[in-house]
Amino acid sequence: MPKFLDGQDETAIDALELTVHDIALIAEGCIGLVLQKSDGTELPEWTPGAHIDLILGADLVRQYSLCGDPSDRLSWRLGILLEPDSRGGSRYLHEQVRVGSTLRARGPRNHFPLDPGERYLFVAGGIGITPIWTMVRAAEAAGAQWQLLYGGRSRTSMAFLDELEKFGDRVMIRPQDEYGLLDLPAFVHGADEDTAVYCCGPEPLITAMENVCATESLGLHVERFAPKPITDAGPNEEFEVVCAQSGITLTVPANSTILAEVRKAGIEVLSSCSEGTCGTCEVDILEGVPDHRDSFLTPGERKSGESMMICVSRCLGGRLVLDI
Repeated sequence: MPKFLDGQDETAIDALELTVHDIALIAEGCIGLVLQKSDGTELPEWTPGAHIDLILGADLVRQYSLCGDPSDRLSWRLGILLEPDSRGGSRYLHEQVRVGSTLRARGPRNHFPLDPGERYLFVAGGIGITPIWTMVRAAEAAGAQWQLLYGGRSRTSMAFLDELEKFGDRVMIRPQDEYGLLDLPAFVHGADEDTAVYCCGPEPLITAMENVCATESLGLHVERFAPKPITDAGPNEEFEVVCAQSGITLTVPANSTILAEVRKAGIEVLSSCSEGTCGTCEVDILEGVPDHRDSFLTPGERKSGESMMICVSRCLGGRLVLDI
């Protein structure tokens, strides 16, 4: 049964207390943080593609990909880009956090896992290198064939260049001020259907990769840091949500969300981005037709109607029954 919060800070649920062990500038505008448990014990296991939530305040939770070594159970490493339009998360970490600072975190979770395979193509743009870097090392350790295409504004803005250049011509470093936009069709052309393609970076890059891979009939795995534009959503209308586990029926007004109304009712539901990108608030649908407005589910998952992101998605009918 879901727990009721009775005024408890929802973000504190299952949170780890971590200490900032090291901070370093790893690229222009990008810092690397090394986090360890405050009591010195081992951290939870993780796999390439995983991320954690940093809880920076009651209403300030941000997701960052782990980019260290999964075999290192004492440290977590993150790359934090100072976003020009920061809503508070990256600016706080860049300007307020110091060695010895205490941070709270949830996770890790992995919605961008590296599936076993023999051949990979990796594409990273900017800070999107953080999850891809761990995948490259895992593919290398497994003896797989792989190539990486990595773009950024300039070399000074691109993290991990020294480590990546050690792999020789399997890594194509393509800063935009030297090469222009990434030549995605040339990079993927000729790959067979058994080649797994992974991409992380800004929305224009991911959209371009989706188009290229569709043309080449290649399977593509992506992780977004920001929501993709929603162009096919209808007008917001009021609807009813039955919370099956809790035995509560809620009305979701046109100007609210399922997540907001569930929280008002005191039901414990984890969430992070509130934009439909991270997958934290995914819940199972027992009845009803969802109006998917997230940037997380695949087309097949959307079509199945089995789950939804309650931070942004709505209802195409008048009623949903959810497993919460």
